[in-house]
Amino acid sequence: MKRWLSYLWIGTYLGALSFGCVSHAFDVLPNCHPIMYFLVWDMFCGWAGYEGRMQVIGEGESGKFYELAPAPWGEFHPYGYLGRQHYDPECRQGERLGHMCLSHTQHEPMVRMFVVEQEYPKRFNLPDAQYEAYYGKPKDNYTYCHTRFVVTPHGEILSTQPTWFLYQYHMGLRDNPRLMSDARRSQPFIPAGLMNDSRGAYSSTPSSANLLNGPLAE
Repeated sequence: MKRWLSYLWIGTYLGALSFGCVSHAFDVLPNCHPIMYFLVWDMFCGWAGYEGRMQVIGEGESGKFYELAPAPWGEFHPYGYLGRQHYDPECRQGERLGHMCLSHTQHEPMVRMFVVEQEYPKRFNLPDAQYEAYYGKPKDNYTYCHTRFVVTPHGEILSTQPTWFLYQYHMGLRDNPRLMSDARRSQPFIPAGLMNDSRGAYSSTPSSANLLNGPLAE
């Protein structure tokens, strides 16, 4: 009897995993029940290894800087200790939070507002004792600060930057010698005259010898 129960349990377990893989692969009932969270293959897909924060800073005419988020009257904590403004991963609502704080407080005239994205590895969320026991060294948190927006107190955007992750992605592409060499060697061109077929045509090098072949010569 115990053997049959063990066989039944193993079969049920493998069947549930198979159903989860098929559901994810063919998009069949992936959200039919909350238990599908444990069966669908990509239940942790897209999780980053960094923890994000957002800071909104105002610069007064005297050169003094003010923290505009959280506001002086406190902040909303929907879950745990984290403030609501940090739930905006792309920092798009930082300007609105700063204007709300400025419109409900007395302050010197402002010159600019800075929306700053802060990122640091999630391992630094561990308690100090647990971090030291696991990594064998004291916790020394290093935070990457990235300015997303610079705006005026009237809402005019002075400068904008992509998110920190997208910025690092572009930096990685520019730091790849092979990609940069291919980009310099293969330059797409736009035909200005009548051509028979110019789809997918590239000028491999700027030398005149290569311009005598292919659709460009036509």
